Amino acid sequence: MTLGVIISTYNNPEWLEKTLWGYMCQSRPADEIVIADDGSRDDTRRLIERYSDRLPLRHVWHEDDGFRKTKILNEALRVAQSDYLVFTDQDCVPRRDFLAVHTAAAEPGRFLSGGAFRLPMDISRLMSRDDIESGRAFDLTWLRANGLPLSFKCTKLVQKPWFSRLMNTVTPAGATWNGGNASTWRELLLAARGFDERLRYGGEDRELGERLVNAGVRGKQVRYSAVILHLDHGRPYVNQEAIEANNAIRRETRARGITVTEHGL
Repeated sequence: MTLGVIISTYNNPEWLEKTLWGYMCQSRPADEIVIADDGSRDDTRRLIERYSDRLPLRHVWHEDDGFRKTKILNEALRVAQSDYLVFTDQDCVPRRDFLAVHTAAAEPGRFLSGGAFRLPMDISRLMSRDDIESGRAFDLTWLRANGLPLSFKCTKLVQKPWFSRLMNTVTPAGATWNGGNASTWRELLLAARGFDERLRYGGEDRELGERLVNAGVRGKQVRYSAVILHLDHGRPYVNQEAIEANNAIRRETRARGITVTEHGL
């Protein structure tokens, strides 16, 4: 199968570049990477152009008119050509085996549900290209030496396949569609007509997963094996009114068993 990645971005070329470094050293390289750009300035476009000879990049952009991530993700879905698509964000740096894990775990009629390991701002800024390419950035010893507090969440970074499989099985977290780390077959996304473009920030990705589940597409947990580091950032776009409106749409999706949005592709 062909494998594509769709990366959402908005006005953070510094973090996007770190994420692209991660995709440059994947053990299973992407066949295409579509950057879904929700209206970034020209510095993002210039960054993508600089890396276009090293990665199979395509840049899909629309003008900045507030938070319209679902709309630009649908535009990226329109141009993507791969059989299987991984969705992630500009601030999610993948471990070397990230795409290999998604490829190996893919099953017909399923979607994969991953998570993220959140870093504090000081480590997010400190992380260099060499740290990512060498794998140091994903090593608990290096992270602890640079001030990462020890917590149960650190178990996500234990690099033992048997442990990851066990934790994926026993975790109480539901297998939901998480926009920073999720994947499925392109044909299933097209059948669902992609993302609901009425949705703004706050569960906008989850609603797609809920429609997939209504259509019989079950989630599969990979949060302990498909590892990404989430770089810290502010969220000035958070709007409680929009979150409440999103929650109302999601409740309707679940209650009515909706499988196809009338506000998408």
